[in-house]
Amino acid sequence: MSNAAIQLLVLAGVAIFLILKLKSVLGTREGFEKPPTPMAVDKSRRAGLEVIEGGPDRDITDHVEEGSDAAKALVAMKGADQSFMVGEFLQGARSAYEMILMGFEKGELDSIRPFLADDVFNAFSEVVAEREKKGLTVEAEFIGVSETTLVGADFDRSTSIGEMHVRFVGELRSAVRDSAGDIVEGDPKELKRQKDTWTFARTLGSSDPNWQLVATGE
Repeated sequence: MSNAAIQLLVLAGVAIFLILKLKSVLGTREGFEKPPTPMAVDKSRRAGLEVIEGGPDRDITDHVEEGSDAAKALVAMKGADQSFMVGEFLQGARSAYEMILMGFEKGELDSIRPFLADDVFNAFSEVVAEREKKGLTVEAEFIGVSETTLVGADFDRSTSIGEMHVRFVGELRSAVRDSAGDIVEGDPKELKRQKDTWTFARTLGSSDPNWQLVATGE
């Protein structure tokens, strides 16, 4: 046997050995294999990365129950006036409550006239006129508002008029004095809690941003 033939046999033996060695390490693949199983995704991490679109409007659901008639009315109001925000309205209503209440107590209706519907203004005027006729004056000090709660909302699509029903709990000291200065009602030193439910209305989308007080009650 020649040297060349001997070298070929040696190389063939080495090749066979390497093939057997590789098969023992890597294994063999037959037919259609299942794709590699993907790594499990940590749902808690994934949720933190996802952007949720079309979710509930917190400006609405923070104040009324989601899906309620009031919530649907508020959605319609926002559709009619893109600048309308429930939270901002309630902040303004809180300030309006103090201003209107004290204007009424002191009989200074001219300063609050733009914020009163005609019916409310006329009712307030009658009470103030009756007090003046009897020689009565009100001594009042407003302490603050301990509660401002939206209890309902309505929207008329045909007129674009929205109504907001708000419950207030105010704290004040007040007394009514006669013409001689004697107290006939109340106590200027006693803190009184006053509960009111007021309804404010406005035409959404109009150039006038002011809400008017259209109804009062307890």
